[in-house]
Amino acid sequence: MKVAIYIRVSRADLKPENQLLELEKYAKSQEWEYQVFEERETTRKTRPIKKEVFDMACRKEFDKILVWKFDRWARSLQELLFDLNMLRQHRVGFQSLKDNIILDDDPRNMLMIHMLGAFAEFEREMIRERTMAGLDRARAQGKRLGRPPKKTLPRKKQKFTHKIHTY
Repeated sequence: MKVAIYIRVSRADLKPENQLLELEKYAKSQEWEYQVFEERETTRKTRPIKKEVFDMACRKEFDKILVWKFDRWARSLQELLFDLNMLRQHRVGFQSLKDNIILDDDPRNMLMIHMLGAFAEFEREMIRERTMAGLDRARAQGKRLGRPPKKTLPRKKQKFTHKIHTY
């Protein structure tokens, strides 16, 4: 089995060795052929190594993606569920070592995906509810919501000359 090991640290000063040691040890114990991908200093929108691993897996260059924990792969449950569903469609396995969850074609694992999805939807709705309550409270206190008005610079007066053409 060909496995992509994906490790990620949030800042350049953090060391990914803890993740790497455990993941390599596990992959060797399973006698898997593996390749390690390491990502450092990423933002929510820019994780080029993750995208590369995901694309390679979807092209069936790997049979499985192995991560230390789910939060090393995705920064939100919504992102995780989307990725897992895409990987499932491409028949690529996904395993989180510390979360002790293997997601593949087993119906029980698909139940886990759907449960995670239900919790994610519940969480989003709770956040939305709290946000709306906060906005209502701010309006009741007379606070102005939204962006501050854009300050416009005075326009330079332009001279317009109109030529009248007669034919």
